[in-house]
Amino acid sequence: MAGHSKWANIKHRKGAQDKKRAKIFTRILKEVSVAVKEGGPDETGNPRLRLALQNAKGANVPKDTIDRAIKKASGDDGTNYVEVTFEGYAPNGIAIFVEATTDNNNRTVSNVRSIFNKYGGSMGTNGSLDFLFERKGVFEISRENLTGTNLEEFEMELIDYGLEELSEGEDVVTLYTSFDAFGNMQKELENRGIEPSSQEVHRIPNNTEELELEKAKKVWTMIEKFEEDDDVNAVYHNLELTEELAEAIS
Repeated sequence: MAGHSKWANIKHRKGAQDKKRAKIFTRILKEVSVAVKEGGPDETGNPRLRLALQNAKGANVPKDTIDRAIKKASGDDGTNYVEVTFEGYAPNGIAIFVEATTDNNNRTVSNVRSIFNKYGGSMGTNGSLDFLFERKGVFEISRENLTGTNLEEFEMELIDYGLEELSEGEDVVTLYTSFDAFGNMQKELENRGIEPSSQEVHRIPNNTEELELEKAKKVWTMIEKFEEDDDVNAVYHNLELTEELAEAIS
């Protein structure tokens, strides 16, 4: 299956964001905390925690750091995080969807609104962009974990478990599934002894919008400002990532 530009958008966004190792650790540890608060510290009965721990392992988060986060979240004095989303538009009609985890909602709302306003965008109401994005399962697997695997056969076999797209990178193979098939794919990879470096649900744009380079660079600056915020986990958008833009921002 040939990759589409909408897949390229998320790969580049994530690649740029994931260069910040400390940010990755913080995001994963917040997810561990939320999962423990939601379903308890035993991963066998808490699938959300199990997934968070798998992602922590894939990101090489130290085990003692994870254990401390679980212990802290299990106590009464653990930080209470809430998950929030923000929707709006950047200049030239580019849709922006921000996901955050915060212990101070007022601070996060203020920061996100400030970025929208500063860069000429506008914050909308929740649900206003639902029709522009679709939730997809995204599994990133190191090529080292697929040594000796025939990728064509691998791809065909995984269609039965909800695979919609397989994208080959230099070091990583990325699998995309429907939101509903996320659990099936997760279980099948586990049955095969394959440990993804990352397995998450992302929002993929149904269509992308191409802008002139200078306009696109301004939108990208706005996206990066959102990603720099400590409370923000992910930023999704429908800006077309052209080769020219990718080169300009790399």
